[in-house]
Amino acid sequence: MIISRAPVRFSLGGGGSDLPAYVSQHGGFIVTAAVDKYIYVQANRRFFDSIRLSYSKTEITDSVDEIEHPIFREALRMMEIRSGIELVSIADVPSNSGLGSSGAFTVALLHALHAYKREFVSTQQLAEEACEIEIGRLGEPIGKQDPYAAAYGRLSCLTIERDMTVHVEPLQISEDSLSDLESNLHVFYYGVERKAAVVLASQQRALQTEPASVEAMHRIKQLGFETRRVLERGELDGFGELLHEHWTEKRRLAAEVSSASIDEHYAAARAAGALGGKIMGAGGGGFFLFYASRAKGALIRAMTARGLRYVRFRFDLDGAQLVANLRRS
Repeated sequence: MIISRAPVRFSLGGGGSDLPAYVSQHGGFIVTAAVDKYIYVQANRRFFDSIRLSYSKTEITDSVDEIEHPIFREALRMMEIRSGIELVSIADVPSNSGLGSSGAFTVALLHALHAYKREFVSTQQLAEEACEIEIGRLGEPIGKQDPYAAAYGRLSCLTIERDMTVHVEPLQISEDSLSDLESNLHVFYYGVERKAAVVLASQQRALQTEPASVEAMHRIKQLGFETRRVLERGELDGFGELLHEHWTEKRRLAAEVSSASIDEHYAAARAAGALGGKIMGAGGGGFFLFYASRAKGALIRAMTARGLRYVRFRFDLDGAQLVANLRRS
């Protein structure tokens, strides 16, 4: 039996500038943070020659080609595993909630399958193979942030070239600032799940046809560079203000990013002391991220009174890992 895990992520600055419609023309830059909410994948040799998959549903098939779940199917094809395996997926957070869970699942799955085949794989290879499955094979309208954050962990700066090459650098933040940032960020589950591909496809179209959306993304990318600067200098309240500007620009990208309910929650959080915040991921639902260095209790009370669920977290510094490797001969 093999168990792997990969963390989900918070996008701290520049999120969205890795979308293919933008990055292919202008390049992208993102500051991303992996957190201690994980996607787990268990792999085990099956007694029968069939394939058994367990996630939100159960599949038992005699052929990889018959698998309904697209990522399971393409990962098994990539790894040339055709029969006699059982795979189980368990998640700490719901899917379609803006934390990059699909990318984390793909990374964890590939890590487990490589271990199942007794293959060593680098972090870079894990990230790129996950991107190949989701973007190359399945044609999802997503960028490369999620698999890279899941594979590498920690707080990272991702520079994405126009040819989609990714350069990863650790954010040079002090231990004191890292601890304070962890304490000042507050996460709430909004409770509305949505398919990121729907919102991202709308953003992609806007980036191809609407100059105002391109200008908004230019500013979002620049905010990524400014986020790196203020965090590395320890100017954490400055980061909170940048987070507010990021949300303002993000709302310009597509109508599906926000809603009347989201705007009301956001205004209430600002009134309760949050310097800035946003809906994470593509937008439209999922998790709110707010920054508040003061009046933290007031923010938590205000949001929970509005029906949002407070979620505690810590940063993940390890990335994708094998939790157990009991592979038998």
